[in-house]
Amino acid sequence: MSTLHLQIVTPEALAFQAEVSDVLVPGVEGELGILPQHVPFMTQILPGELRFHQQGKEIRFAVGGGFLEVRPDRVSVLTDMAMEAGEINEQEVLTEIAEAQEVIKANRLSKEELATLEDSLQRSLAKLRVKQRP
Repeated sequence: MSTLHLQIVTPEALAFQAEVSDVLVPGVEGELGILPQHVPFMTQILPGELRFHQQGKEIRFAVGGGFLEVRPDRVSVLTDMAMEAGEINEQEVLTEIAEAQEVIKANRLSKEELATLEDSLQRSLAKLRVKQRP
């Protein structure tokens, strides 16, 4: 059975590296499914849930925005955040979401501040989805 070499890289560290059978990534035009021997391409990714199968087991990561490079035998994800479900503290994430929503409702932010806060909120929502998925 063919595999892909998956690398998930953040500015801080190599978050994950291993052989996997497939990868599902949150792309700008929807979820992208990648199998071995996929045509090469590069694209932007959005905050969301990255999933892959390794030895028949599904593994999920919450990822932030970034870039995806696909080659026939490897997939590289460059992102500003990557957290496996077990690393996520659900209560902290719920607090982050509530605080961000309160600030947005107050409507006292510049466009740049609002964009930054909305990006942070999207990353928090991605973490929550990964953590709460059965």
